[in-house]
Amino acid sequence: MTKVDFLVVGSGIAGLSYALKLCEFYKNKNYHPKICLITKDEPFESNTRYAQGGIAAVIDAKDSYEKHIQDTLIAGSHINNEEVVKLVVENGPERIRELINWGAQFDKSDDGDYKLAKEGGHSDHRILHFKDVTGQEIQRALLDAIKKYDNVEILQDYFAIDLITQHHLGEDVTKYRKDTQCYGVYALNKTSGEVENILSKVTLLATGGIGQVYKTTTNPSVATGDGIAMTYRAKGHVRQMEFVQFHPTALYQRGHEGNAFLITEAMRGAGAILRNSKGEDFVKKYDERGSLAPRDIVARAIDSEMKKEGKEHVWLDASVIDESELKDHFPSIYSHCKNIGIDITKDYIPVAPASHYLCGGIVVNTKAETSIKNLLACGEATCTGLHGANRLASNSLLEAAVYAHEAFETAVRNIASTEWMDNIPEWNKDGTTVPEELVLINQSRSDLQRVMSNYVGIVRSNERLKRAFQRTGLIYAETEDLYKKTVISQPLCELRNMITICYLVISGAKERHENIGLHYSIDYENQ
Repeated sequence: MTKVDFLVVGSGIAGLSYALKLCEFYKNKNYHPKICLITKDEPFESNTRYAQGGIAAVIDAKDSYEKHIQDTLIAGSHINNEEVVKLVVENGPERIRELINWGAQFDKSDDGDYKLAKEGGHSDHRILHFKDVTGQEIQRALLDAIKKYDNVEILQDYFAIDLITQHHLGEDVTKYRKDTQCYGVYALNKTSGEVENILSKVTLLATGGIGQVYKTTTNPSVATGDGIAMTYRAKGHVRQMEFVQFHPTALYQRGHEGNAFLITEAMRGAGAILRNSKGEDFVKKYDERGSLAPRDIVARAIDSEMKKEGKEHVWLDASVIDESELKDHFPSIYSHCKNIGIDITKDYIPVAPASHYLCGGIVVNTKAETSIKNLLACGEATCTGLHGANRLASNSLLEAAVYAHEAFETAVRNIASTEWMDNIPEWNKDGTTVPEELVLINQSRSDLQRVMSNYVGIVRSNERLKRAFQRTGLIYAETEDLYKKTVISQPLCELRNMITICYLVISGAKERHENIGLHYSIDYENQ
């Protein structure tokens, strides 16, 4: 059993920013709390690392908070929480300055000003970026900064299985209970194979997204919705899971499934144009903003065009961008495409939508508090109300940074009145055996991904959702039977989490009887 003051689950911008703030706050104080950050892979592997485009903020005098707020509300179909939108936009510049102070670099012009890009749905140039690897640069800077502190321990290859609550003390915990508390997590030490109790006074979930529930995604393999699923099992509140954003332009490679290489929206912001097989600038048929319309509109336009033409992709024409700008601003995309025989300075890039970002998740207030006491959450795992029905490009890293700060302030405020719960039972593994066929887990995961991609994608229908619900139910029953008699493993736990996520996405989609933002059903086209 391990006892820590602050437990962080996840090593992206949200978790690392929060942990860094704690380290700095207590640096010159008499009390030096123990901070533990666990990550199921190595610390550099997170959704943050794969964010190419950048981070949106109002730092240009010609821009304004009001314009950024309105752009966010318009993209989110005005079902955003306006208080939250205001909070994130107005606090964004200060959080950017902190990232810079921690060592994150963003591209500058020769005169020393930051180069600001423009992406879909934005009315001004306000995207700070570092080439086309912004997330990777932020992740590097945060990890370098946190290594300077000796009171934070990073445990890699630790998989958080479940939140510890009164349920584990034999009490009845339901979603209606008002005093549910989090005492820490049960975590699988992947090296030893043992499940450990990690008890904490305050726990932060910063576990990222759900991309892996679809067969093609821009997310890394770790994005299996673990934090959301754990919170749901602990009877915490979750909402708006139907709003899954598909990035319009992932690199298409025939026969390739799984992790797709992202072609950042910043490329369209720089002038690249989406074209169909006839070479037409087809998005203008769907929206006057063309290739720079919000992502939900562009993704549906591509989906529609692909179905009309019977094609598996459309084309992105970046040849209209100056060659030197292409190579300077998008070096990783240029290099990646070059390696597979595509010269983006003259060749069209084959692209298709891929699962990218979740706008729903764990419900939190403006202080990053969940419905479970002493459990905080921030980043993509949460539903803050910022994004509404559709996320505005490059608002996600901004949201994570702002809410990490709110979580930090809440944690520091609450820590003095919180104690560890001592009588937590050890993980019960009685009656389990090592599985003989891991192929069963892998097959169920693949089946689940195909169900979601085929029936709960960009365009949905009541019949598709009904089929998805039924087939997910069969996979759930098989997996629970396997779980009861099998030794705990990361693949099995991830599969259980993914099934929970699929259930929540499908249920949310079934309950929303309107077309809005990222949820579009052919049954409500004429309403």
